[in-house]
Amino acid sequence: MTIRFDNSYARLPDRFFVRQAPVPVAAPALIAVNEDLARRLGLDPAALASDPALLTGNRLPEGAEPIAQAYAGHQFGGWVPQLGDGRALLLGEVIAPDGARFDLALKGSGQTAFSRRGDGRAWVGPVIREYILSEAMSALGVPTTRALAAATTGETILREGPRPGAVLMRVASSHIRVGTFQYFAARQDRDALAALVAHVIARHYPQADRPLALMGAVMERQARLIARWMALGFIHGVMNTDNMAVSGETIDYGPCAFMDGYDPRKVYSSIDQFGRYAYGNQPNIALWNLAQFASCLLPLMGEEEPAIAALTGVLDGFPAIYEGEWLRLFRAKIGITTDDPGDGELIETLLTRMAAAGADFTRTFRGLGNGLAAAEFTDPAPFRAWERDWRARIAAEPDPWAVMAGANPAFIPRNHRVEEAIRAAVSGDLGPFRRLNRVLARPYEDQPGALDLALAPLPDEEVRRTFCGT
Repeated sequence: MTIRFDNSYARLPDRFFVRQAPVPVAAPALIAVNEDLARRLGLDPAALASDPALLTGNRLPEGAEPIAQAYAGHQFGGWVPQLGDGRALLLGEVIAPDGARFDLALKGSGQTAFSRRGDGRAWVGPVIREYILSEAMSALGVPTTRALAAATTGETILREGPRPGAVLMRVASSHIRVGTFQYFAARQDRDALAALVAHVIARHYPQADRPLALMGAVMERQARLIARWMALGFIHGVMNTDNMAVSGETIDYGPCAFMDGYDPRKVYSSIDQFGRYAYGNQPNIALWNLAQFASCLLPLMGEEEPAIAALTGVLDGFPAIYEGEWLRLFRAKIGITTDDPGDGELIETLLTRMAAAGADFTRTFRGLGNGLAAAEFTDPAPFRAWERDWRARIAAEPDPWAVMAGANPAFIPRNHRVEEAIRAAVSGDLGPFRRLNRVLARPYEDQPGALDLALAPLPDEEVRRTFCGT
């Protein structure tokens, strides 16, 4: 199979990465190939599906230059000067038929120079979770890395116990992170920082002509990305600086989750013991991460005091962009396209009453469009009082029902359904995985044959903790 590679990151200086091949696996076997994404990249889905050795790294396509990328990062606020790809390899950059450039990477491909005593492998659970979640996010209209394929390895991986091994083939606009910049800033490697800035500008932000303009462009994309997360009830779970892609895509689906009952303090990640990355904290954490990015650009901006003032000025613009995008998205969720000064209060009042009742986030907003939202409240009286004000507000809107239908998904990858798909896959049944992916590919459509996947979990089905794959 021919893949059009042009590996620009591999042409950067050697200190940006370590060249190495994937560690072969025992018996690769196909889980899934993303046919639509394969065609987007100009690849033959059937050829991919027939070659699990390529999907796991046992065989490399011509033109691949596998590398483990170097980066650092703040993890839960604590500084780690060297992280890097400990269980992933960038195979190369694919040029799609329309000229767009995408990273093609393997996750779970074995130990690297950055594995830090880890085995460099992944098991079926996290691979399936990332496949489902990233593809669902794409269908929901959120910028994200994507899953091209997944395969089992025929090996046993030790985590809490023995687990079946797997590898994910991931596609991204790039895998360059805030932590990539931090890696070189911490080493006072100004030349590497300058090369990285030039590379990112050429690849993602050609309109930016200097580091300050790059800062503004990255900040704006992140502000809009986080607003989209919030509008869908998505909790990333591990917003470390090494998990913030400067491209503005959602990356690294570890202990992530979509909320069931609305609670701004909600945390699912088992490793987030103090709620640093709770749902309601995500905008502030994004800004904190961007401040770390700004500090990396300082060495390239001349005199320190004017540079600090200029970068601070850019960061000060984050709240207005985020809040404007948040308001636009939540207005659409309640059927509003026009501007009224009271809209923010109207939305916040609904959210407050949802939080008090533990109302399901997705079903409440979807229910506004079909008259079923009150059913999500144990005591519907507070909602009914809000509903009167809301109906008065939307009376002048041209078509609020169509707006809500396009803004509020009927289907999200609910935690208990993802876990159900994982359990079935471990036992050899990929049926729930395939069905879930098929339904989530059309999240805004009513699908009568899949109503069970739109239901909130029963108390004994609820997943309260999600786990990192390492």
